[in-house]
Amino acid sequence: MPTFDVDDTSYHDNGHDTKNAPLTGHKSAPYSKTFWDKEMATARQSFLRIMIGGTVTTILAIFAIFPIYWGALWKIPDRNLPGWVVDFDGGFVGGNVTRALVAGSPMSKVTWAQVPASDFPGGISQLAAAIREERAWVAVSINEGATSGLMAALSNPNPTYDGSTAITSWAAEARNENAFRALIRPSVTQGLEFIVEQIAFDLAKQVATTNLTAILTAAPQTLIRPVSYKLRNLEPFDMPVASAVTFVGLLYLLILTFFIVMIGNGAREFSGMDRMLTTSSFIQLRLFAPVVAYFILSLFYSLLSLAFKVNFGRKFGPGGFVLFWILNWVGMLSVGLALEAMFTLLTARFIAFFMLLWIIANVAVCIFPIEVMPSFYRYGYGSPFYNMSRAIRTILFDTKNKVGMNFGVLIAWTVISCISLPLIQFLMRRREMKQTRHESLEDVASQHTMHQ
Repeated sequence: MPTFDVDDTSYHDNGHDTKNAPLTGHKSAPYSKTFWDKEMATARQSFLRIMIGGTVTTILAIFAIFPIYWGALWKIPDRNLPGWVVDFDGGFVGGNVTRALVAGSPMSKVTWAQVPASDFPGGISQLAAAIREERAWVAVSINEGATSGLMAALSNPNPTYDGSTAITSWAAEARNENAFRALIRPSVTQGLEFIVEQIAFDLAKQVATTNLTAILTAAPQTLIRPVSYKLRNLEPFDMPVASAVTFVGLLYLLILTFFIVMIGNGAREFSGMDRMLTTSSFIQLRLFAPVVAYFILSLFYSLLSLAFKVNFGRKFGPGGFVLFWILNWVGMLSVGLALEAMFTLLTARFIAFFMLLWIIANVAVCIFPIEVMPSFYRYGYGSPFYNMSRAIRTILFDTKNKVGMNFGVLIAWTVISCISLPLIQFLMRRREMKQTRHESLEDVASQHTMHQ
């Protein structure tokens, strides 16, 4: 029996020492060469050609794909978020606050528009409901009686006077926590602080000297802070672990589908089914297997969030978890079947480049509101990640319910893949069969020539 010595590259066959003799089908014994040996010239050229070509292609991918993500953050905001100013007061305070906000500030990331109080016959509660329904990103209300209450406190000093009841800001953090924290809250705070200070300065000059001592003695806050504001967060992002499912977890979900694509390909090749099954049976296998795998994976992925005490019952009660599970399943179908289709077209050699594009194109539109991004990113309204994130926020935080539309977009992606995958596979299989027949004919011709 042929053997190799551990400390020697000699090849022994039936007691005959044929050092460095080639094995059958090999130019030299395995494990016997260095990278720069002359005999390695052909292998070295092949290696360098593939390695350099792959590196250059990756560099091109950096400049072709990565700018999608960089561009999503480069000009934030490219456009300001829309905000409302509603004057329920109709007096000195309401007029000053409304004019100052609508006039705008170069530092503000919100463009304020005056909306008549008559549009909200239900008062403050109706305005708050409008913000919950996402008719605007933020609203500032100058509350009824703000001016009359201030004037009364100046005329008859009131130790219990609270200027913060004059103005209220309304927003929903859970709609997009990044927008709330980086754009909305800073803009509201900076704008209202300037207005409040200006009102205090103007009032201090107008207060009669005879009344000044009484005010400073009984209610100094009336002059120091005659008008202030409260920030009302209607839908707080109060589950930090929810970030794992509204953003980062979506990336993990896509990676899991990629695992199934690669596992399925390996299983088909190892079992030989890629050569044994008819085209129709092969297509059915490629569609059915990942659907079942994603169904099971999405369940365990959802159970992981449940184990970390994510509250699924705010909007849909006990059915919230089941809806979250089905959403993850349909979401995996929408991104995973697209990978299946493209894997057939690009093969294992190039699927990673599509995977990179698929990840970045989806992630880029989930960080900040699409409204503040350049117009290019409006494609995000139809992207799988954006719609999954919106539906998850509704389940977890009771934001505006567009779950039906979100499911519709995900199902549309799934249907597109269910059409494109069979078509691509049919074309590729026909080409493979044609090549196989050609090789068979060549073998027959070669054997016939040998017999002659």
